[in-house]
Amino acid sequence: MSFEMVALLLLGAASGGFINGLAGFGTALFALGFWLQIMPPLQAVSIVVVMSVVSGLQGVWIVRASMFEQKRRLLRFLLPALPGIPLGVAALAVVSADALKLTIALFMLLYGGFFSFRAALPKLTRPTPGIDMGVGFLGGLLGGAAALSGALPTMWCALRPWPKSDVRAVLQPFNVAVLGLTALTLAWNGAYGRETLVLILVALPVTMISAQIGIAVFRRLQDDQFRRLIIAMMLVSGAVLLLRVLV
Repeated sequence: MSFEMVALLLLGAASGGFINGLAGFGTALFALGFWLQIMPPLQAVSIVVVMSVVSGLQGVWIVRASMFEQKRRLLRFLLPALPGIPLGVAALAVVSADALKLTIALFMLLYGGFFSFRAALPKLTRPTPGIDMGVGFLGGLLGGAAALSGALPTMWCALRPWPKSDVRAVLQPFNVAVLGLTALTLAWNGAYGRETLVLILVALPVTMISAQIGIAVFRRLQDDQFRRLIIAMMLVSGAVLLLRVLV
């Protein structure tokens, strides 16, 4: 491996790991910006789902108490997502992945831009189990079609006045489960050859350390600060995704 390849591999691992540790999502959006410069798309995606799951598991551990206390809430999102994944994969035969990503990017920009500059954040307090299930299903659908499983659940959870640990107790295991299934599918299809495994071994320690740094920052945030963070992340992630589709 050349110096440039190692440098970009480690930069992607560091940025993706830190963002995942901090916000509970966003590994792919930040790491792929570096990795797509040095490897084919399939190889880059194969590596990023592994990094997402590994860094995500560290985040799941820190909110495990909230996750078990609110397990019914998590299952409302997660169970409907599971049938959505293969449907999303099947939808690629009739829907352009780039067109789908462009639509989601614009939606993320509008959502993030609108709520980032409001003095007061919305507070949806009433139970909405039907909407939760619908958002979970669409998250699985987008995960299978465009590797964007976390976009809609993140937007929806950011509107709820839940403690930061409760928000993360939904988003983190949701993304880990969906991306873990994606990694198994890629492995079944032979995506993890010797070269890819070597790159994973090089990137993995940096991802894990960077995720721990992100988690340390997360612990210092107040609940409203965390809600504002993930709303701002929607704005930034939408811009990154839009640039990736258009450039």
